[in-house]
Amino acid sequence: MRALPDTTALRAPRALDDLLLYRLWNATRSSRAMATRIVEGGFGITHREWGMIGMLAQVGEIRPSALAEQLQLDRVRTSRGLRSLFEKRLIERRQNADDGREVHVQLSDAGQQLFEELFPRIAGLNVDLLEGLDAEHHHILLQCLYQLESRGNALNAQRAVPEKADRRAGGTRHHWSRQVDICLI
Repeated sequence: MRALPDTTALRAPRALDDLLLYRLWNATRSSRAMATRIVEGGFGITHREWGMIGMLAQVGEIRPSALAEQLQLDRVRTSRGLRSLFEKRLIERRQNADDGREVHVQLSDAGQQLFEELFPRIAGLNVDLLEGLDAEHHHILLQCLYQLESRGNALNAQRAVPEKADRRAGGTRHHWSRQVDICLI
């Protein structure tokens, strides 16, 4: 395990290990890999589909656009995930009787059963991860995560980052905005 930078390095990063987002990514990487193996290898769904199933178990029936907002996903990815869950018979769709264009989704009986089998496995993984912290630090961790989430939401609302990801045009796979001179020898 790498050395922990001092707190001044977080405020004036000079190296990758000093970046808060990099440290958070590293902290979640190994545990996320275990969760992915559980959902994909054990249950045949993707990590994104698991997020949708978990949210649907929590909120019940919802419009796809509201689900996308809850999960902070774009509508295209949400639509693809819902289509896959529908094909796997894990969700049901219902058209609004008053407005036939409006659709609501909810877990099917099979989707609810999958959630009830899968949630304890993921919850157990979370409990195992917390065993790496002293009990007194649990509240501090949750408080810090809440504050980071709130600050991230505030920065997004302020449009602190003006650039936009252009996923509709293929993102960085099809477009490299910097001109690079390549010298072939």
